[in-house]
Amino acid sequence: MNLGLHHLQLTRRRFLEAAAGGMAGALGLGLYAYEVEPHWVEIVQRSMPIRNLPQSLVGKTLLQLSDLHVGPRVDDQYLISALERVRQLSPDILVITGDFVTYRGRETLRQLATVLDHFPQGKLGTLAALGNHDYGRKWSQIDVADELTLRLQDRGIVVLRDQFRDVEGLRFFGLEDFWSPRFSPARALAALDRQMPSVALCHNPDGVDDPVWEKFQGWILAGHTHGGQCRPPFLPPPILPVRNKRYTAGEFELAEGRRLYINRGLGHLLQVRFNVRPEITVFTLASS
Repeated sequence: MNLGLHHLQLTRRRFLEAAAGGMAGALGLGLYAYEVEPHWVEIVQRSMPIRNLPQSLVGKTLLQLSDLHVGPRVDDQYLISALERVRQLSPDILVITGDFVTYRGRETLRQLATVLDHFPQGKLGTLAALGNHDYGRKWSQIDVADELTLRLQDRGIVVLRDQFRDVEGLRFFGLEDFWSPRFSPARALAALDRQMPSVALCHNPDGVDDPVWEKFQGWILAGHTHGGQCRPPFLPPPILPVRNKRYTAGEFELAEGRRLYINRGLGHLLQVRFNVRPEITVFTLASS
């Protein structure tokens, strides 16, 4: 055989083998991002130091959920399984930072009822704020948010809409969503007492950049971003639904002693996640 022809055949074969391997790798990565990671929940354990925290709450757990997105694209059984894990963790306080649903009409509320049948409760309280999807189409259907609120409260979930609720001396503020027609952080924080230990629930982290937060010195819990859902290694997520691109996921130190935590959420709008697993966050309360 001609040596040149033999070398060409070897080179062509190696190229085809490499191409086949690359295609198999891409297919495997795609299947992982579609089938595995969107349902591979990570339980994140963190400390939450709070100034003036009552001694009775030291060592108690505060569990945060966010962005369930009950609706056409998130499997009900996956959410029910995740909620069962929450029940097993037996949190003292359970908070949900919005986007219970991806609203597509009355059927979405019927679907939510099925999931709510399995919703756990915090031993000391269960509180929530709404997200933009909880306000229906174009985030502007107040009647949808009102009905959703009633359904949640019927199941023992206290929905804070520019309101506060005290749980054993720890004050929780809940804001209307940043993209909704009713966003008003000044109204939400009207009962602010700088000496009172406080946690705020604000679905969209962009809402924390309003000047009204200057006197708030507690934690702000948010969701909304899903962590970008896909994040290349060592790089920020290419797509984030926020103005402040710093707000991806995890903990951020803000000015004046405030701390922001962004939960990556349980659900999704598109069934794809890569390097951004869905999250249940368990905080252990501590004195600051």
